[in-house]
Amino acid sequence: MTDIDPLDLRFSADELADVRDGIESFIEERLDDAGAERAVLGLSGGVDSTTTAYLAVEALGRENVHGLVMPGEVSDADNMSDAERVAEELGIEYDVFEINPIVEEFLNTVPEAEGDKIAVGNARARTRAVLNYLVANHEGALVLGTGNRTEAAIGYFTKYGDGAVDCHPLGNLYKQQVRQLAADLGAAEELVEKTPTAGLWAGQTDEEEIGMDYDTLDAVIALTVDGQVPPEATADIADTTVANVEHVRDLHARSEHKRHVPPAPAPTF
Repeated sequence: MTDIDPLDLRFSADELADVRDGIESFIEERLDDAGAERAVLGLSGGVDSTTTAYLAVEALGRENVHGLVMPGEVSDADNMSDAERVAEELGIEYDVFEINPIVEEFLNTVPEAEGDKIAVGNARARTRAVLNYLVANHEGALVLGTGNRTEAAIGYFTKYGDGAVDCHPLGNLYKQQVRQLAADLGAAEELVEKTPTAGLWAGQTDEEEIGMDYDTLDAVIALTVDGQVPPEATADIADTTVANVEHVRDLHARSEHKRHVPPAPAPTF
C-alpha cells in the first residue's frame, strides 16, 4: 500500500459499521434463500479470502463455515500457512487439498497446453472451483466468493474459476475498503498489508500483472469507470498517467463478458 493514497475511498467509522452489518446480513439472507445452513470458501492466505472468512463466521457461526486450502505447484508456502492460520484462528473446519495431481491429469490429457502460463493458471483456478462445489454440494452448502469490486471491474478473475461462486460478499468493495474492513474485523496486520497474488504461476503478483498498485487502480476505477470522470481529469486526481487510465478502461471494456451470464440468441417466438 502506498504511503499516500491517490484517492481515499475508506469509510467513516459509522459507514464501516453499516457495511460490516450489511455484508453479514447478506450472507445470512443468501443461505436462507437457498435453504442452506453452511458455507464453503477457498482460503488463499490473502486479504480477500481472510475478510470473507471473518465475515462468514460472524454471520453464520464458526461451526457453519468450511474453509478449503488448495495449494498448487506454484503456491507460496507462506500463503498456504497463512490460510491455515486464518482457519485455526477462527476455529473453523478446514481441509487441505493439493491440486497439482489434478492439474497434471488435465495436462496429460491435453499435453500441448503444457507451458501455456495463462491456460494452465486458469486450469488451477477452475480446479479449485470444482473442489469448492464438490464439498459444497456434498454438505448442502453455498460457495462464498472472495472477489472484490476492483478486480471485477477489470475482469481480474478466472471465468468459471474464482468467479464461479454463489455470491460475492465483498463484491461492492474496492481493495482499499477490503483492507480497511479486514483490519476492523481483527485480521493480522501482515495479512491486511501483504502483497496480493492469485498464485496462478511462480512469482506472480497482482499489481505487477495489472501494471499498477491497487490504490491507484481503485482510484481510476472509482473515477473513470464508476464515476465517468474523463481520462485526463482522472489521471490528475489519481496522480497517474493518462496511459494508465486508458489501460484500465480497456481492461474494463474487454472483460465485460465476464460480468454477465453467457448470452443466448433473442427469442424468435
